[in-house]
Amino acid sequence: MSRPATRLVPPIGVLVLLLALVLGAPRAGAFVVQDGDHSPRDGHDHAAPHDGHDHDGAHDDDHDGSHADADGSADDADSADDAADDGPPDFSAFMSLSELDEGGPRGLRVNDPRAWPGYTLLQPINSNSIHLIDMDGEVVHTWDVGAAPGAWSYLLPDGNLLVASRIDESPTFRGGGIGGLLRKIAPDGTVVWEWRCADTFRWQHHDLEPLPNGNILVIAWDLVPAREILKHGRDPREVDRERGFHADQVLEIRPVGADDAEIVWEWHAKDHLVQDFEENLLNHGWIAEHPGRIDVNGEHRKDAPLTEAELKEQQELLEGMKALGYVGGSDDDADDEGERKPGDWLHTNGVDYDPVHDLIVLSTPHFSELWVIDHSTTTEEAAGSTGGRYGKGGDILWRWGNPRRYGAGQDGDQVLRYQHNPTWIHGEDGSLRVLVFNNGKGRDDGDYSSVDELVLPFDPDTGFSRQPGKPFGPREPIWSYSAGDDFFSAFISGAQRLPNGNTLICSGAAGRIFEVTPGGEVVWDYRNPLGGDVEPPESAGRAPPLALFRADRYGTDDPGVAAVLGN
Repeated sequence: MSRPATRLVPPIGVLVLLLALVLGAPRAGAFVVQDGDHSPRDGHDHAAPHDGHDHDGAHDDDHDGSHADADGSADDADSADDAADDGPPDFSAFMSLSELDEGGPRGLRVNDPRAWPGYTLLQPINSNSIHLIDMDGEVVHTWDVGAAPGAWSYLLPDGNLLVASRIDESPTFRGGGIGGLLRKIAPDGTVVWEWRCADTFRWQHHDLEPLPNGNILVIAWDLVPAREILKHGRDPREVDRERGFHADQVLEIRPVGADDAEIVWEWHAKDHLVQDFEENLLNHGWIAEHPGRIDVNGEHRKDAPLTEAELKEQQELLEGMKALGYVGGSDDDADDEGERKPGDWLHTNGVDYDPVHDLIVLSTPHFSELWVIDHSTTTEEAAGSTGGRYGKGGDILWRWGNPRRYGAGQDGDQVLRYQHNPTWIHGEDGSLRVLVFNNGKGRDDGDYSSVDELVLPFDPDTGFSRQPGKPFGPREPIWSYSAGDDFFSAFISGAQRLPNGNTLICSGAAGRIFEVTPGGEVVWDYRNPLGGDVEPPESAGRAPPLALFRADRYGTDDPGVAAVLGN
């Protein structure tokens, strides 16, 4: 297929500069991007409440943390495969070496009485086993599931473990977090239910979410053939002609019998696209006018989407440059595919459900954004832009972390960096909140991770609010924990708000789990000594030997724990 050679062109500022050099005269119209405020890093722990004032966030230098050749973050999905071309991968740029503490003791480091008592579920990435440990760091139960993890696992109230395991023979899909086999496993290891979400057109990956009604939310890749996504305005240079385009979908499944499932609800990202690449193709529009839709070229843009006036000015400048022979070319000149691009578009790595308001939050690290969608819709409504409790169908209701992606910000407004594990929190004041692990590679002030708590601009009666043309709020987290060089994981990882107000954090690359108070004091600290016995195949992501995808704490009175331990 020929590529329109003049659709994606250099930003206005570049064209202005070139034209000025040729004509010897300046011309107005170049963008000026202001850097955000930079905060010094002193290497100490910080758990800071915020007062809601304006801030510019983190500047990404034209990179969003999703490609190793851009800013060093994991490219092919939650891995550091590109960190070394020969021999074992070098993970030193992707983690805190002080957390890894190579050669030091593994296991429990700190167990302060202020820690919330319970049992911690941990799942080494390079292992076929999942473990439950007590507050002393001792293993109290192990599930040998016979396969490496393909998502996070959940201990259910009946004592069964909901597990997604990796199927290694995918002919189409590849990347870190790949799964495909969903199972419920009893404490004695008996498989009581299983279902394969793995075929030519879809493949489960990264995360699951058990629902109150017994159903399960599943993240899965959604294969869109190359010829189809090109009709939707995807830049041909960013399409893998052989493997196609891997959008994401969210499925709600109802387990049936011992080996089946019924899909009772579904949402597809491909139903909510917008593009400004080619006006004669589907879903053409101005990105900034459609914040509820997903820019089909958003993850590889190096500049903010243009307004209609800016695009017109750019086209006029381009025509002038073509007349001078500085740009142009036929469609035939642009037909070379060049380097084949990975098909994994969004790399959605986290899902959580809010039963109070019937909302789903998703983490899309290739966009460095969190998205909220309406679960109250029917499947038909979820494919459109009307219907549901909030009246917008399956369009994005709220998004946060990188407003440039929807034309409401510049580089300096990016806050999230390849984030993981968003979870809902209900504030004591009735506010709707989200906790998220912000991996943080590529920040202006250096690489470090943080756990951020956000208060969303939400009213149960009217939904989410936003001033026209402005980014969605909040301007900044209401609470955040960071520790400079002593806390950093560029990929995987997660966080959990505990009932006593503390926060359990998994710094996944180093295999560290620790608990902090609201004031940032570490009251429980554990370095994982388990796993490292499984080598991932080429089709999956790589991680350090003792790495953890994430960890969850279950209370001493949790019914699932009681069922597992027999008391």
